[in-house]
Amino acid sequence: MKKNFMDADFLLTNETAKRLFHKYANPMPIIDYHCHINPAEIAEDRRYDNIAQPWLLGDHYKWRQIRTTGAPEQEITGDADDRVKFERFAQMLDQAIGNPLYHWTHLELQRYFDYEGVLSHKTAAKVWEHCNQKLADPALSVRGLIRKSNVRLICTTDDPIDDLRYHKQLAEDSNWEVKVLPAWRPDKAVNIQQTSFAQYIAKLSEVSGICISDFASLRQALENRLDFFDEMGCVASDHGLDNAFYCPASEMEMDIILKDALAGKAIGAADALKYKTQVLLFLAREYAKRGWVMQLHYGAVRSTNQRMLKQLGPDTGFDCIGNTLDAVTLTQFLNALEETGQLPKTILYSLHPGDNEMLGSVLGCFQGEGIRGKIQQGSAWWFNDTKQGMEQQLTSLANLSLLGGFVGMLTDSRSFLSYTRHEYFRRILCNLIGTWVENGEFPDDDDLLRPLVENISYYNTKNFFGFDV
Repeated sequence: MKKNFMDADFLLTNETAKRLFHKYANPMPIIDYHCHINPAEIAEDRRYDNIAQPWLLGDHYKWRQIRTTGAPEQEITGDADDRVKFERFAQMLDQAIGNPLYHWTHLELQRYFDYEGVLSHKTAAKVWEHCNQKLADPALSVRGLIRKSNVRLICTTDDPIDDLRYHKQLAEDSNWEVKVLPAWRPDKAVNIQQTSFAQYIAKLSEVSGICISDFASLRQALENRLDFFDEMGCVASDHGLDNAFYCPASEMEMDIILKDALAGKAIGAADALKYKTQVLLFLAREYAKRGWVMQLHYGAVRSTNQRMLKQLGPDTGFDCIGNTLDAVTLTQFLNALEETGQLPKTILYSLHPGDNEMLGSVLGCFQGEGIRGKIQQGSAWWFNDTKQGMEQQLTSLANLSLLGGFVGMLTDSRSFLSYTRHEYFRRILCNLIGTWVENGEFPDDDDLLRPLVENISYYNTKNFFGFDV
């Protein structure tokens, strides 16, 4: 029997899946432990003038697909009127069958704007007016959207030199109940080959109050900022890495490499790997000492289009999936920490879907020490948070590890409308589990099924990070 478009049982193909989603998964709150939203917009409770602003500003997922239609850049990221940009987006959706953007868009229209219809080139004018009328309601301010989404806690992505003023402001705001915590993202201190590295280290020196002249003083400066983030409630780090690396070096070698970089000298690939290895090992041990979770995002090839990088800057839709991870190098790095008992709780992400099975097998090599699921495979990420990508990641994880201990979904987004991605994930999860039950592969017993669904949706994240919510 043909199903209605994105109805209440969207993606749920059997009765067990429907029961698990509606009864157990859907009511669970959201912990968004990795995203790129701006905490200032929460502190200031931003209001939007029109639907193009929360939907299209900063969203390179959408920009990539609109470009594919042949739309001029001016009408995507340029100075064209917001309505024109919205119309370009609507026209793109006509061609986006099978793309998760189509599903996300309509989930957002349903959940935030009470619009049950279809957005297309035919309905763009009607949807524009409808959504803008809804946005005029103070209940759809940034804080209103977060509350409407049943979010309990958000971890933003923050540089070590950030002053975290908005996190402090939110923590002290008696009218705000959702926790907004910083997450430590030290990529600029790690990427020694970037032309801006010396300038960044100078800023790190200034903010930490420590003159960085060698590797020991760099560690001291980073430790100073780690202490500050810890005081502000941070319990998570995050690293964007091209690939796995493990190339140990002596303190003397590190001093020479760092001093050369600070003097503006070009750093070769071999020395860069030595530097990155030692910095990441140092930071990982600091995370373990503090009880933080280390997140390692591997496999993006960034800013591939140099002309557009010069025109628009990074993170504008010109990144792609890189090569598969080197399991030998990855396990050497993890083992170096494990040997000294300093491997922190870790989440491993790869942008290459071919790494699912490898990562699932790596997890079992480093579990233990009385910590449930100490090493995790992260959710299907970026180019993989599609229906098929999520199903593949969940199935692989179930085959090779314990799906019941999985820490679940995150938005990885800059949009306050993206919390429906948690719903999308939960529907896929419940349909997968429900299918196994209907096939006689797992008992139809809610005493077993309920904790599986609720834990993956919420409680595993809460307990793994130690969030007080």
